[in-house]
Amino acid sequence: MPASGRPPALTDVARLVGVSHQTVSRVVNNHPGVRPRTRERVLAGLRELGYRPNPAARALATGRSRTLGVLALAGTLYGPTSTLYAVEQAARAADYQVTVVSLHSLDPDAVRQALGRLLAGGIDGVVAIAPLLDATDALSAVATRLPLVAVEGRPDGEIATVSVDQEHGARTATEHLLAAGHPTVRHVAGPSDWYEGAGRIAGWRAALEAAGAAVHPPLAGDWTARAGFAAGRRLAHEPDLTAVFVANDQMALGVLRALREGGRRVPEDVSVVGFDDIPEAAYFSPPLTTLRQDFTEVGRQSLRSLLEQVETGATGRAHVVIPPELVLRRSTAPPP
Repeated sequence: MPASGRPPALTDVARLVGVSHQTVSRVVNNHPGVRPRTRERVLAGLRELGYRPNPAARALATGRSRTLGVLALAGTLYGPTSTLYAVEQAARAADYQVTVVSLHSLDPDAVRQALGRLLAGGIDGVVAIAPLLDATDALSAVATRLPLVAVEGRPDGEIATVSVDQEHGARTATEHLLAAGHPTVRHVAGPSDWYEGAGRIAGWRAALEAAGAAVHPPLAGDWTARAGFAAGRRLAHEPDLTAVFVANDQMALGVLRALREGGRRVPEDVSVVGFDDIPEAAYFSPPLTTLRQDFTEVGRQSLRSLLEQVETGATGRAHVVIPPELVLRRSTAPPP
């Protein structure tokens, strides 16, 4: 047993079980060359003594820290926050620790400095939740120096990416409204310097053009309910308005309130579709039709792509695209 106050070491487990220190080390590091019965005895000894691996010692032995860096945009927006949580959960399930660096801006200088801090910490690789177009060049500069995956990064570049198909989701939302009989669909857009914002504008416009429907200029938003409310107040005074696709659910909440205050009923007068399927969307008045993003799958695929690079030492260039799902609720109907 270890001396009082000292955490148990491999030698303590070896002494308890009656095997060599090397055998215990092979079990801890999941080496295949251990007989099943011996492995079971060692695992029981590890549990009995409450042994926890020493990260520094394991890093020296394997050349890896089993720590991943995550670069994320600071804030409370649903998409980036949900992605960060999903990546952390996937990493812990794979027995990796996570070091998160949150930035208030993803301008190139800030990204480079943050990546430098992560590299100095000896991480094995980085998942960059970098949804802004400006972050791409800074990420590209370090992509050849360490394993790197960009979540919602540019899907045609040299960096491995995992992203939700924003353009396909926006097309699906717009086509759903056109199929219901609406002559055209207005759009409250997210910031155009975000990949999500640009992709959703492109998908909305492509669906309208393919149907020969009128394409009005999108109303600019910033992902907040306040921006949605301001856009909704303008739309409420347009007599020909029958359908709106809003780039995220928070802005859709603002649009719903503005339409209601402007005397326009949803969905009897105007249909509204959002994007994200935040937990509250089912409880909006009326419950919101929206596009659901599978953030759990985004986290899982991001970690898978990153660990492939860690294991092989090869620079990743794979681009994984995950389709969103249309969730039908009561905010859409045929036009009046």
